[in-house]
Amino acid sequence: MGEKMKVSGYIERKSMLYKTGVEYGDYTMNHVFGCSHGCKYPCYAYLMKRRFGQIGTYEDWCHPILVSNTLKLLDDEIPKLKNKIESVQLCFTTDPFMYGYPEIEKMSLAAIRRLNADNIKCCILTKGLLPIELRNLYSENEYGITLISLDEEYRKKMEPGAAPYEERLLALRALHDMGCKTWVSIEPYPTPNLINQNLGELLEAVSFADKIIFGRTNYSKIISEYKDSKNFYNECAEMVISFCRRNGIQYHIKEKTQTKE
Repeated sequence: MGEKMKVSGYIERKSMLYKTGVEYGDYTMNHVFGCSHGCKYPCYAYLMKRRFGQIGTYEDWCHPILVSNTLKLLDDEIPKLKNKIESVQLCFTTDPFMYGYPEIEKMSLAAIRRLNADNIKCCILTKGLLPIELRNLYSENEYGITLISLDEEYRKKMEPGAAPYEERLLALRALHDMGCKTWVSIEPYPTPNLINQNLGELLEAVSFADKIIFGRTNYSKIISEYKDSKNFYNECAEMVISFCRRNGIQYHIKEKTQTKE
C-alpha cells in the first residue's frame, strides 16, 4: 500500500445522485472532485471539467477535494429516488477508493452502507484497492477494477497515481473468493503502438470475474495514428466475446469498439 495522503480540501454540493447517460449505468454519484490517479489516456472526466472551466491544470485535478456533505445529501435524496434507482455507480468522474487516501475510502464505505440500507445496489469501479470490508455489505453489490494491462511499467506511465496492477487484482480476487460479485473493465484498451501485449494473458488473469467490459481508447491522437486500429479492436472484441462465452462470464462491448466495414 502506498503512503497515506490527505485530500486537498472540502466542498459542499447541492445534489449527489443523478441519472447517468453512460450505456451500462443507471444512477451515479461523485463525492470527490478530481482524481489523484492522474490517468493520461487522456482522462475524459478531466477533459470535460477543463473544457467547462471547472478545473485549471492537470496538477490541480490530481489533488482531490472531498464533498463534505455527501452523507447528508444521500439522506435527503434516497427517500425521493429509491423507487426509481436500480443501481448506483461509484464513480464516473472520480474514484471511490483512490490509492492512498483513507479519508476518501472512509466516505465511500459510508456512502455505500447508506445506499445499501435502503436495499440500493452499488456498482463500484476503481483503479485503487477494493477494501476487504466490502465483503460484509449488501450481497447484490458489484465490485470492479479497471485493468488494461499487466505491465507495471505501462501502468506507471499511463496511471501514475493508481494502485499497482497486481495489488488491484489481488484485492478483487479476495472479494471474489469471499462470494462477492466481481467485474473488470478492460477500458481504455491500448493499441500496439502504445504497448504490444497479449490480451489472452490479461483475460486469463481476470477469468474468475463474473463480468468483463471491454472498450477502445478514445480521444487519443496516438490511437488514431495506428492505421489498423479498426481491425485491431474488432479482433480484440471477438476475442473477449469468445473467451467470456467459453468461461461463462457476462460481457459488454462498449459502443464504437466494434465497427462494421
